[in-house]
Amino acid sequence: MKDLNIYESNGEQSLFVNKTRAELTPPDAEAQTYSIIIDDSEQYQEMDGFGASFTDSAAYLIHQVLSPEQREELMRRLFDAAEGIGLSVIRNPMGASDYARDFYSYNDLPEGDTDPELEKFSTRHDEADIIPLMKEAVRLNPQLKLMGSPWSPPGWMKTSGSMIGGELIEQYYPVYAEYFVRYIKAYAEHGLSVYAITPQNESLYSPGHYPGMIFPAEDQARFIKEHLKPSFIRNGIDTKILCYDHNWDKPEYPLTVLDQALEAVDGVAWHWYGGRPGAQTDVFQAFPDKEVHFTEGSGGEWIPPFEQAFSNVMRTGIEILRNYSKSFVLWNMALDENNGPAVPGFGKSTCRGIVTVHQETRELTYTLDYYALAHFSKHIRPKAVRIGSSSNETVRSVAFRNTDGSIAVVIFNDSEEANNVQVQMPGTEEALSFQMEAKSAVTLAFGA
Repeated sequence: MKDLNIYESNGEQSLFVNKTRAELTPPDAEAQTYSIIIDDSEQYQEMDGFGASFTDSAAYLIHQVLSPEQREELMRRLFDAAEGIGLSVIRNPMGASDYARDFYSYNDLPEGDTDPELEKFSTRHDEADIIPLMKEAVRLNPQLKLMGSPWSPPGWMKTSGSMIGGELIEQYYPVYAEYFVRYIKAYAEHGLSVYAITPQNESLYSPGHYPGMIFPAEDQARFIKEHLKPSFIRNGIDTKILCYDHNWDKPEYPLTVLDQALEAVDGVAWHWYGGRPGAQTDVFQAFPDKEVHFTEGSGGEWIPPFEQAFSNVMRTGIEILRNYSKSFVLWNMALDENNGPAVPGFGKSTCRGIVTVHQETRELTYTLDYYALAHFSKHIRPKAVRIGSSSNETVRSVAFRNTDGSIAVVIFNDSEEANNVQVQMPGTEEALSFQMEAKSAVTLAFGA
């Protein structure tokens, strides 16, 4: 077992610490032993990667509040695979989300006006902070993939006349399809390729205090099949179309869209705010040629103690990957000391960013989400293929073989007590044995 890299997290003061094999805790004869057998003859999905979102709020904090030196260090620690954790998927709101300093789309008009030719379409808002950060991220990691998701179309396209509430007016279906085309082309002019889009963030939730829209499954299927995909084909656009973009608890929604718009849809995007990750597998088994992506999961004050919060990201991340997802994307890349900024009228925010940028002191701190993502992203690289690994509800694991032949294994002891772990790699009789503390995580990276 030459070229073995080990990273361990044992609590708030000991996160993603690089250790030698000798520094691992030896097995305890009194403790239960769990065997993890790595089987590279079993092969599953290929990874796109891990990441978060440059929301308007996050991009503003990183690009304008931090000093150039702080920003350079942060971007390196986020996106550089050697010096940082090598994040490789960004999923950005197309226009304002809940985490924006104000309400905006790419085609805002005075009340009562319409613009069916999209003559006033502009992504100028993104040129201030979001696009410069995206360009820097791609420079640091050329394999980076960008996904785009709208929280709402422009208000004039909707029954509510506002970015809050309402549904998409049917006569604007073709106009809204062109809206996506314009977005993709505008980003291409900045040298940024849009890898995938979803027609609507959280299609079954219409909040009363920030942008959103109900987009029923049958309507989304018709929009994709009759308008969005044909617009992409006419314009020579190969950006993937992922449907749903919502929680695990309503798998009937993506099943309906895939059933009705099969050839026009590339896959399904999922969130973790309801249901269980096994829904990903249920839909994948019904449509095995369609991709699975996990596009949003936020931590926050609703899981306040550190241990439960860290455990939630590790436990759920492993299960997301074991249920065929090609991506694992958390929410805001950065928030401030008040969990904001959020749109006017939002009220108290409880979400947690990957980092915290303190607006008052300009201090930069890395949250538990950064270190939890590191356990996955540092050594599970783009195009890695998931391989077999023993796993249960006490000691969870997921394993990948990278394109260079190296193998990365992420292990989480989801028990209230210490357990012994024995990892058996393919092609060798030697096993790696050590003890893991309760609620601790280990990443093992075996060289090719």
